[in-house]
Amino acid sequence: MSPNRTATYDLAMAESRRVYSTADGDLRQASPPQAGRRRSAPPAPDDGIVRVSRETSGRRGKTVTVVRGLPPRELASVASDLKKQCGSGGAAKDGVVELQGDHRTKVVARLESQGYRVKLAGG
Repeated sequence: MSPNRTATYDLAMAESRRVYSTADGDLRQASPPQAGRRRSAPPAPDDGIVRVSRETSGRRGKTVTVVRGLPPRELASVASDLKKQCGSGGAAKDGVVELQGDHRTKVVARLESQGYRVKLAGG
């Protein structure tokens, strides 16, 4: 290699970063958040009101009904009940219930019948 090519190669290696290690797996997940990546939604205010919204961003265009503001100890049981009521899949994670599809009216009616104060949030 010529002296210029060696310097260019060393510079390129210094700017590169590992993305996979056999010991640690995918190292890209441990990297700090980049500009343009999806950020988590701000936490719901703790005012006793359950907020039901619809989201599509960051989900490849798929519509998801999101329920925030439920008490943490009731999260799993309410999520299970709502999935059965709506006939769809979903998950309860990070204090949020996510249901596949747009089921806002069914979710609001069900939660109000169970005694929660519910608001439709977002558009």
